[in-house]
Amino acid sequence: SRSILKLSFSPPRPVFEPDLLQPLTREEYAVILVILEEDSLVQRLDSILGEAVPIHGRGNFPTLSVQPRQIVQVVRARLEERGVCVKDVRLNGSAASHVLHQENGLGYKDLDLIFGVSLKDDQAFRLVKDVVLDCLLDFLPAGVSKERITALTLKEAYVQKLVKVCNDTDRWSLISLSNNTGKNVELKFVDSLRRQFEFSVDSFQICLDSLLLFDRCSETPMSESFHPTVIGESVYGDFQEAMDHLCRRTIATRSPEEIRGGGLLKYCHLLVRGFTPSSEADMKQMQRYMCSRFFIDFPDIGEQQRKLEAYLQNHFAGMEHKRYECLMTLHHVVNESTVCLMSHERRQTLSLISMLALKVLAEQNAIPTVTNVTCYYQPAPYVQDINFSNYYIAHVQAPQITHCSNSYQTWLPCS
Repeated sequence: SRSILKLSFSPPRPVFEPDLLQPLTREEYAVILVILEEDSLVQRLDSILGEAVPIHGRGNFPTLSVQPRQIVQVVRARLEERGVCVKDVRLNGSAASHVLHQENGLGYKDLDLIFGVSLKDDQAFRLVKDVVLDCLLDFLPAGVSKERITALTLKEAYVQKLVKVCNDTDRWSLISLSNNTGKNVELKFVDSLRRQFEFSVDSFQICLDSLLLFDRCSETPMSESFHPTVIGESVYGDFQEAMDHLCRRTIATRSPEEIRGGGLLKYCHLLVRGFTPSSEADMKQMQRYMCSRFFIDFPDIGEQQRKLEAYLQNHFAGMEHKRYECLMTLHHVVNESTVCLMSHERRQTLSLISMLALKVLAEQNAIPTVTNVTCYYQPAPYVQDINFSNYYIAHVQAPQITHCSNSYQTWLPCS
């Protein structure tokens, strides 16, 4: 079920009154949102959509300066010109949570924008991709020759990630535009998506249609007394409960067995940010499910390393000092809650996490005091020590999977 609430940004009413809440269907029910300052809501939403985000080009390609509201307007208009009906456009995830409650302890990195479209066949998927890449030409700086720039060239230059999912329950595609600081503009085109959130605190969506229509049609600029009504929704199912979790920094979810493998890393990220599980029983259940799903989605040690390194790069830009803590939290959760692996596979993953944690410390050029650091060593004959800030750190390679039948623990914890 979904919980939907109309958020009116029309002062001087200081609260969201019950007469503004209208259930959409019998299955969907409205709830009262906690009291929020309306002026700050509309300012935060407008600020996020109006902030210029750099899209960094690879090689000699110039950096594009893109406002989210601009690229949404351009992409939507081009899709409709090509006969694709866009049902709605939504701001999703951490950015929507930031609008509803700024002091949530999460902030936001990615700008996750969802376009509701019909993706009935492969041609529709290709059309969406071609339209987005064609729109990037509009944002190239003046003086850049566009005649010889192809869609393939634009994809190689500006697209960080390109995903297509097409099965019985999910039909969607994702085009993530590159940003060197991890603040990617992610355009998601969704026909159907069974699971739209991981935890209640990232289950919020804000429908942007009324605000975008206001941008196009109103000659009077937005002000405290003149602005549109915006719809906020929690796909967790209960808006009030999800808002309470966000305000209290509580980790809660529904059907944890459905969360994909990356949910384990998000869970550890929330723990590092000061969020706490709703109960010990829920915590143990969530951790077992998420560990199992992580190893189903990333069974190979090489895949696990790539996933961990990409997550640290994308979600801790500007917060490098938190990477070690996140890895040590992950190490603890995997060690405590993994039940689906053979012992040598589990040791290999724990060794990988330990190696990455040590690498993070070395990159930061800061070793904490002995009482605050978990130390690991590698037995001879593999030790190659160098002096580093009066401590010795082994330079090692990531554990590799071989086809031999024997596997052993690469790193051993100091006793």
